[in-house]
Amino acid sequence: MARQDGLDTPGRRSRLVPRVRLPNDAFGTFAESAARFMGTGTFIVWMTVFVVLWITANTVMFIQHWDPYPFILLNLFFSTQASYAAPLILLAQNRQEARDRVSLEHDREVAAQSRADMDFLAREIASLRMRMNDVATRDFIRSELRDLLEELGREPEDPKPRTG
Repeated sequence: MARQDGLDTPGRRSRLVPRVRLPNDAFGTFAESAARFMGTGTFIVWMTVFVVLWITANTVMFIQHWDPYPFILLNLFFSTQASYAAPLILLAQNRQEARDRVSLEHDREVAAQSRADMDFLAREIASLRMRMNDVATRDFIRSELRDLLEELGREPEDPKPRTG
């Protein structure tokens, strides 16, 4: 049976460039490490050294100046660096935000459990206090025993007079 390709069946799209599949966290981890490095003093020092050497080589040294005074090539380099740095930093921030969201949810769960535990303990303490009010105290028992001893020490009052 011959295959019929009609408009009701989806066709296969071919790609000129194959799709690159990276592990889920590979690029994110790279972005975080790059953003972390760009935020250090080491990066700033090395960038400053690079710029000073570039400007010195193109103004003072007696070699052919490949990027004269307005330093257009240096500006192009900075623009390229910024165009890569900004998305890397944003990706790192998004990953940090996702971690913060998970951490916040965990903190909420822990706080809710702690609140439930405190409510339970407060109810138990209230219950114990109510039971303690019903328990006879030492002073109450002593006074009752004194009263009983006084009654026993008195002569019994006989409601019937003795005849004899």
